[in-house]
Amino acid sequence: MKYCAFLRGVNVKGTNMKMADVCQVFKDAGMNDVSSILASGNIVFSSDKNENDLKTILEKAMSDHFSYEAFLFVKSQEETAVFWNSVPFEKNDDFHVYAFVGIPGVENILMEEFQKASQAENEKAEIVNDIFYWQVSKGNTLDSTFGKVLGKKSLKDQFTSRNINTFEKVLKKMG
Repeated sequence: MKYCAFLRGVNVKGTNMKMADVCQVFKDAGMNDVSSILASGNIVFSSDKNENDLKTILEKAMSDHFSYEAFLFVKSQEETAVFWNSVPFEKNDDFHVYAFVGIPGVENILMEEFQKASQAENEKAEIVNDIFYWQVSKGNTLDSTFGKVLGKKSLKDQFTSRNINTFEKVLKKMG
Protein backbone atom coordinates (compact mmCIF):
# COMPACT_ATOMS: atom_id res chain seq x y z
CA MET A 1 0.00 0.00 0.00
CA LYS A 2 1.18 3.55 -0.73
CA TYR A 3 1.62 6.00 2.12
CA CYS A 4 2.94 9.45 2.85
CA ALA A 5 4.72 10.29 6.09
CA PHE A 6 4.34 13.94 7.05
CA LEU A 7 7.24 14.82 9.36
CA ARG A 8 6.90 17.55 11.99
CA GLY A 9 9.56 20.20 12.53
CA VAL A 10 11.88 19.29 9.66
CA ASN A 11 14.33 21.98 8.52
CA VAL A 12 13.07 24.50 11.08
CA LYS A 13 14.61 25.72 14.33
CA GLY A 14 17.90 23.85 13.91
CA THR A 15 16.51 20.44 12.94
CA ASN A 16 18.13 20.29 9.51
CA MET A 17 18.28 17.17 7.41
CA LYS A 18 18.72 16.34 3.78
CA MET A 19 15.75 14.54 2.25
CA ALA A 20 18.11 12.02 0.61
CA ASP A 21 19.26 11.02 4.13
CA VAL A 22 15.66 10.82 5.35
CA CYS A 23 14.76 8.59 2.39
CA GLN A 24 17.69 6.32 3.23
CA VAL A 25 16.46 5.99 6.83
CA PHE A 26 13.05 4.95 5.49
CA LYS A 27 14.67 2.39 3.16
CA ASP A 28 16.82 1.04 6.00
CA ALA A 29 13.63 0.68 8.07
CA GLY A 30 12.18 -1.59 5.38
CA MET A 31 10.10 0.82 3.30
CA ASN A 32 9.92 0.46 -0.49
CA ASP A 33 9.61 2.93 -3.39
CA VAL A 34 10.78 5.79 -1.15
CA SER A 35 10.90 9.38 -2.40
CA SER A 36 10.55 12.87 -0.96
CA ILE A 37 8.43 15.84 -1.96
CA LEU A 38 9.83 19.30 -1.13
CA ALA A 39 12.29 19.81 1.73
CA SER A 40 9.63 20.00 4.44
CA GLY A 41 9.49 16.29 5.25
CA ASN A 42 6.94 14.61 2.98
CA ILE A 43 8.05 11.05 2.28
CA VAL A 44 6.09 8.82 -0.08
CA PHE A 45 6.68 5.08 0.24
CA SER A 46 5.13 1.62 0.03
CA SER A 47 4.71 -0.92 2.80
CA ASP A 48 2.57 -3.89 3.79
CA LYS A 49 2.46 -2.71 7.42
CA ASN A 50 -0.41 -0.73 8.97
CA GLU A 51 -0.27 2.98 9.77
CA ASN A 52 0.19 2.59 13.54
CA ASP A 53 3.11 0.18 13.12
CA LEU A 54 4.65 2.43 10.47
CA LYS A 55 4.42 5.48 12.74
CA THR A 56 6.20 3.61 15.56
CA ILE A 57 8.89 2.11 13.30
CA LEU A 58 9.62 5.33 11.42
CA GLU A 59 9.63 7.67 14.43
CA LYS A 60 12.13 5.38 16.14
CA ALA A 61 14.30 5.10 13.01
CA MET A 62 14.29 8.88 12.49
CA SER A 63 14.96 9.61 16.19
CA ASP A 64 17.84 7.13 16.31
CA HIS A 65 19.44 8.28 13.07
CA PHE A 66 19.11 12.06 13.51
CA SER A 67 19.35 12.19 17.34
CA TYR A 68 16.15 14.16 17.86
CA GLU A 69 12.61 13.40 19.02
CA ALA A 70 10.87 12.62 15.74
CA PHE A 71 7.14 13.10 15.20
CA LEU A 72 5.44 12.04 12.00
CA PHE A 73 1.98 11.21 10.76
CA VAL A 74 1.35 8.44 8.23
CA LYS A 75 -1.55 8.65 5.80
CA SER A 76 -2.57 6.24 3.05
CA GLN A 77 -2.99 7.43 -0.52
CA GLU A 78 -6.78 7.45 -0.05
CA GLU A 79 -6.54 9.49 3.17
CA THR A 80 -4.12 11.93 1.55
CA ALA A 81 -6.61 12.46 -1.29
CA VAL A 82 -9.27 13.51 1.25
CA PHE A 83 -7.04 16.41 2.37
CA TRP A 84 -6.82 17.68 -1.21
CA ASN A 85 -10.47 17.02 -2.13
CA SER A 86 -12.10 18.56 0.97
CA VAL A 87 -10.69 22.10 0.92
CA PRO A 88 -13.55 24.38 2.04
CA PHE A 89 -12.13 27.67 0.73
CA GLU A 90 -12.22 29.17 -2.75
CA LYS A 91 -8.81 29.39 -4.41
CA ASN A 92 -7.46 32.92 -3.97
CA ASP A 93 -3.91 34.00 -4.83
CA ASP A 94 -3.88 36.40 -1.86
CA PHE A 95 -4.19 33.59 0.69
CA HIS A 96 -2.43 30.45 1.85
CA VAL A 97 -4.58 27.49 2.82
CA TYR A 98 -3.16 24.94 5.24
CA ALA A 99 -4.45 21.52 6.20
CA PHE A 100 -3.42 19.86 9.45
CA VAL A 101 -2.40 16.22 9.73
CA GLY A 102 -2.48 14.84 13.24
CA ILE A 103 -3.84 12.65 15.95
CA PRO A 104 -7.60 11.96 16.07
CA GLY A 105 -9.43 14.91 17.62
CA VAL A 106 -6.66 17.45 17.07
CA GLU A 107 -8.93 19.35 14.68
CA ASN A 108 -11.16 20.28 17.64
CA ILE A 109 -8.19 21.48 19.71
CA LEU A 110 -7.02 23.59 16.76
CA MET A 111 -10.49 25.08 16.24
CA GLU A 112 -10.70 25.98 19.92
CA GLU A 113 -7.29 27.70 19.69
CA PHE A 114 -8.31 29.47 16.49
CA GLN A 115 -11.51 30.78 18.06
CA LYS A 116 -9.55 32.16 21.04
CA ALA A 117 -7.02 33.92 18.76
CA SER A 118 -7.59 37.29 17.18
CA GLN A 119 -8.04 36.95 13.44
CA ALA A 120 -6.89 39.14 10.60
CA GLU A 121 -9.32 40.14 7.88
CA ASN A 122 -10.49 37.09 5.88
CA GLU A 123 -8.55 34.69 8.12
CA LYS A 124 -10.78 31.63 8.43
CA ALA A 125 -10.81 28.10 9.80
CA GLU A 126 -13.09 25.20 9.07
CA ILE A 127 -13.25 21.49 9.87
CA VAL A 128 -14.22 19.19 7.00
CA ASN A 129 -14.03 15.39 7.23
CA ASP A 130 -12.23 15.71 10.60
CA ILE A 131 -9.52 17.84 8.95
CA PHE A 132 -8.73 21.35 10.19
CA TYR A 133 -8.22 23.87 7.38
CA TRP A 134 -6.87 27.38 7.88
CA GLN A 135 -6.87 30.28 5.42
CA VAL A 136 -4.52 33.17 6.11
CA SER A 137 -3.28 36.13 4.07
CA LYS A 138 0.02 35.49 2.32
CA GLY A 139 2.85 36.97 4.35
CA ASN A 140 0.86 36.76 7.59
CA THR A 141 1.20 33.07 8.47
CA LEU A 142 3.86 33.39 11.17
CA ASP A 143 2.70 36.82 12.36
CA SER A 144 -0.91 35.82 12.95
CA THR A 145 -2.06 35.12 16.49
CA PHE A 146 -3.09 31.59 15.51
CA GLY A 147 0.21 31.04 13.68
CA LYS A 148 2.05 31.67 16.94
CA VAL A 149 -0.13 29.06 18.72
CA LEU A 150 1.03 26.40 16.27
CA GLY A 151 4.55 26.45 17.71
CA LYS A 152 3.43 25.54 21.25
CA LYS A 153 5.61 22.76 22.67
CA SER A 154 2.52 21.15 24.20
CA LEU A 155 1.15 20.51 20.69
CA LYS A 156 4.32 19.29 18.96
CA ASP A 157 3.40 15.59 19.03
CA GLN A 158 -0.20 16.18 17.96
CA PHE A 159 -0.08 17.59 14.43
CA THR A 160 1.83 19.06 11.53
CA SER A 161 0.55 21.36 8.82
CA ARG A 162 1.08 21.65 5.10
CA ASN A 163 0.13 24.20 2.49
CA ILE A 164 -2.73 22.62 0.55
CA ASN A 165 -0.63 22.65 -2.65
CA THR A 166 1.73 20.16 -0.98
CA PHE A 167 -1.06 17.56 -0.90
CA GLU A 168 -1.50 17.94 -4.65
CA LYS A 169 2.24 17.35 -5.17
CA VAL A 170 2.20 14.32 -2.84
CA LEU A 171 -0.78 12.79 -4.67
CA LYS A 172 0.89 13.26 -8.06
CA LYS A 173 3.99 11.50 -6.71
CA MET A 174 1.86 8.65 -5.36
CA GLY A 175 0.44 8.15 -8.87
